[in-house]
Amino acid sequence: MIVLFETTCEDGYWSASAIGFSIFTDGETFEELLKNIEEAVLLYFEDEINPDEQIIIETRTTHQVHHIATSSGC
Repeated sequence: MIVLFETTCEDGYWSASAIGFSIFTDGETFEELLKNIEEAVLLYFEDEINPDEQIIIETRTTHQVHHIATSSGC
């Protein structure tokens, strides 16, 4: 099973949300975030995963988007 997370860093704090699953977590550093993601995934699937089943965790990072302009209608 593959679980993909969208990760973002905003104001120096990392957050992650799984795509297709209700798994959310955060961390002060990216390394802490990765540790928290692993823990959250294991807790989320603890009753559904067989001991020999492998879970692959992938992350995709988006960069903070800054609002730079507003357009008005014509």
